[in-house]
Amino acid sequence: MKKSICLLFTVLLLFTAAGCNGGDEAKRIKASEETQSKGPQVSPQAAPGPLAPVAPLLSPTDVIAEVDGFKLTRAQLDLEVKKKMQDMQGKIPADRITQATAALRKELVEDFIIRTLLVNEVNRRKIVATDKEVTDRLNIMKASLPAGTTMEEFLKKSGVTSEQLRQEITLGIRISKLMSTTKTAKAAPSEKEIEQFYKNNKEKFRAPESVHARHILVAKTAGEDDKSKKAKREKAENLRKQILAGSDFTEVAKANSDCPSKNQGGDLGTFAKGQMVKPFENAAFSQKKGEIGPVVETDFGYHIIEVLDHQPSKIQNLDKETKLKISAFLQQKKNYEAFNKIMQGLKAKAHIVIADK
Repeated sequence: MKKSICLLFTVLLLFTAAGCNGGDEAKRIKASEETQSKGPQVSPQAAPGPLAPVAPLLSPTDVIAEVDGFKLTRAQLDLEVKKKMQDMQGKIPADRITQATAALRKELVEDFIIRTLLVNEVNRRKIVATDKEVTDRLNIMKASLPAGTTMEEFLKKSGVTSEQLRQEITLGIRISKLMSTTKTAKAAPSEKEIEQFYKNNKEKFRAPESVHARHILVAKTAGEDDKSKKAKREKAENLRKQILAGSDFTEVAKANSDCPSKNQGGDLGTFAKGQMVKPFENAAFSQKKGEIGPVVETDFGYHIIEVLDHQPSKIQNLDKETKLKISAFLQQKKNYEAFNKIMQGLKAKAHIVIADK
């Protein structure tokens, strides 16, 4: 098993099963429900075929799990657990390492079972992925990478080769086609379902109180004395007086502000509470629209703030955009339900043996 392939496969499965649009929006709508109906965390090791043949003379104690003749050995599991625990080094308290290790072993065994069952089933049904489908999905993945990140950098960081990635995409498409055979996955959310979801979850669509503001910063520097601080405050007060006397805020900001926002005339965009340091936030949310407030001191320096807009907290209307977000979330939920239904059927028919770990 290669590091990070498990996560990669999950992402690919979501791309192919739910499409590339709406996933993030759905998570924002109701992350808690998505967590409860969590899809498969599938590890590639279980794929029949690419695995090296398991020696027939293995002792029963060397096999952790077996699914229709395909085996996960203790050595394979121990190696993967070791790799993943190394990745999490320093992130888990010392007194919880034993508990975390046990949970990880259990998860990886379940991953092995799920993947083996899925691979066996798509092979049995002769479900294939075309080269064009694989290339299209690969292009979607490339387009979804963070700005400035190349596919080569992503693969290196994930510990995956381009060939392994292509294999994962191929398998993801094949499994997506398997999922689409169920009535649950095929049924698009109805208008009634969308409206009912909105009605039952209105608080999920509440936009927080927000402010659109711009500012001018006269920055402090580390270790400066009181005399220097006083001079900077006086500079900020003088700049404020210039604006009150009629000088253009944008031009004063561009010429004098020590904040990168000066390139936008000091515009900070729209923000909710909790996104700015407290003194700045308190001033911005208490000022009237269009008002040039008194100079505010923060750890960064001295700020002159103008509020351009102030919106109260309110519930989003059930408009076209909101309906699309709800539909995407409900479709993803249906896909998970379809997955669970198929997995229940496959497990019921399979011969699965799990050793005492």
